[in-house]
Amino acid sequence: MKHLLIYCRPGFEKEAAAEIQDRAGQFGCPGFARTKDDSGFVIYECFQPDDADLMARKLWFRELIFARQMLVVYAEIKDLPLEDRITPLLEAADGMELCGDIRVETPDTNDGKELSRFCRKFTVPMRQALRGKGLLTRNESDSKPVLHLFFMASNHAILGYSYTFNNSPFHMGIPRLRFPADAPSRSSLKLEEAFHVFVPRYEWDLRLTSGLRAVDLGAAPGGWTYQLVARGMMVTAIDNGPMNQALMDTGQVKHYREDGFTWRPARKNTYWLVCDMVEKPARVVATMADWLVNEDCQEAMFNLKLPMKKRYGEAVHNLQQLKDKLAELGGFQVQAKQLYHDREEITVHVYQPRKVAKLQPKE
Repeated sequence: MKHLLIYCRPGFEKEAAAEIQDRAGQFGCPGFARTKDDSGFVIYECFQPDDADLMARKLWFRELIFARQMLVVYAEIKDLPLEDRITPLLEAADGMELCGDIRVETPDTNDGKELSRFCRKFTVPMRQALRGKGLLTRNESDSKPVLHLFFMASNHAILGYSYTFNNSPFHMGIPRLRFPADAPSRSSLKLEEAFHVFVPRYEWDLRLTSGLRAVDLGAAPGGWTYQLVARGMMVTAIDNGPMNQALMDTGQVKHYREDGFTWRPARKNTYWLVCDMVEKPARVVATMADWLVNEDCQEAMFNLKLPMKKRYGEAVHNLQQLKDKLAELGGFQVQAKQLYHDREEITVHVYQPRKVAKLQPKE
């Protein structure tokens, strides 16, 4: 298998291409990327025939910043007859490894949205046909690869697969979230999505639960504070602007009209530090690193706004600066993703696994 398909945010194809080209080269799987502006995907062609499958298994998807999904291309099928798409797709799938699930997807574009209704209807008959051919397990299985059908047009699809241990678990790589009617701003969805992407669901009762204390820098009007309060946390909100009154009425929020870059807590009892301030990435990184190194928080989630040009290079540079600053203590894990609800920015998550382990209840 020579080709990888990367889903990305439309408009960020060059960044996704630069990243996969860079990482594949470091991984020893050279090749080249093909992009089309605003398409919402990138094709990476390896020089060696089996390198795409190797990367799909061992190039950690969670370490890719601009990729929403990563899968191996098995076949590309053009000129599908509209009266019977299933037969040629089954023929193209002949010889594939047995898969445990199917996802029928499209690019996250306006054209893709028009295809999404068809994809939902097409999934059931395609699933049944694949099972009839012995290409899909009778019941969903996490131990088998996921089969992807990626429709670029109603008569043009890419057939591929991803590994459940190294992919996004979400359809199209996008968690489906509903905007809470009482949230102060839509930015609330950024933090909710970040929790879904970065924090394993089985640890939510430990790391996203009542009894923890959190600080929100640049909090007003309270979009991110809302997510922390909804999970029962006590929140210190730092911003010179006003906070949403309904949040203040919960009794879970203390608001200080101070500079988020200079304020520090008097006590070291903060678990979560979150920050979504519009500021230069270098300044945000320096502030986050200072909190973490001084152990003023245990876990952090924050956004870095990217420039209009050289966005991949800027992201890599600032993440490396962060890792260098944290190296003196060691044990930190740093992850970054451009989430669905992000725009010209990436979301960064930092924590120490050993600190999380201390939250585990003693037997």
